[in-house]
Amino acid sequence: MQAVWDLEQGKYGFAVQRGRMPPTQPTHGQFALTNGDPLNCHSYLSGYISLLLRAEPYPTSRFGSQCMQPNNIMGIENICELAARMLFSAVEWARNIPFFPDLQITDQVALLRLTWSELFVLNAAQCSMPLHVAPLLAAAGLHASPMSADRVVAFMDHIRIFQEQVEKLKALHVDSAEYSCLKAIVLFTSDACGLSDVAHVESLQEKSQCALEEYVRSQYPNQPTRFGKLLLRLPSLRTVSSSVIEQLFFVRLGHPSTAALRPSGA
Repeated sequence: MQAVWDLEQGKYGFAVQRGRMPPTQPTHGQFALTNGDPLNCHSYLSGYISLLLRAEPYPTSRFGSQCMQPNNIMGIENICELAARMLFSAVEWARNIPFFPDLQITDQVALLRLTWSELFVLNAAQCSMPLHVAPLLAAAGLHASPMSADRVVAFMDHIRIFQEQVEKLKALHVDSAEYSCLKAIVLFTSDACGLSDVAHVESLQEKSQCALEEYVRSQYPNQPTRFGKLLLRLPSLRTVSSSVIEQLFFVRLGHPSTAALRPSGA
């Protein structure tokens, strides 16, 4: 079981080693359903959302006060530290949500490998991460050496796309429960390659979607289009590629290899 979480050492082990992010204690509670699958039961869906929320290792308020100040220009070190914390949060959250720990290890790896960048964008929007161009360019190392105009233009475009995705989510005033459901919908995708049980993963995504729909209907009865607007934000998250996120936020820690996600012996 431990091998799959080598991602912690490969992608953000640097921040953990420096004592910036105390590791959480995963609770491998296997959230088995009793009395069948009460998918249509409101109490079950509410309980499911509660478990998604409780799985968050770093509540928004603990990401740092700078997250809550959109006009604050963060330094390079703070940007990298915050990014590492958000990535850590995404993976730790997945470890502790219902049903994910019960999947085959290879399926867990495949899902995280495909979706970590989307989870990162959702976390960035949730904590209102300041996205000022100059510090991002510096964090990406583009101020450290001569660069071509084409390279600068390309990175500016990548930053713009990232900013747009975050701002569009923030404009919807997504609450914590909705973010948790959106992340679960993203994580449980049948698009991941090599899944051993595609139908089961699809069913988990459907559960998450049903939970979000029920929650929105009960909490925002005067916004009949809210559920649809939230779902429509998800496909565009993939326009922010994982390689761009690595270059923007993690180049100072070294480029992580996806090989770190492979279970031992794979």
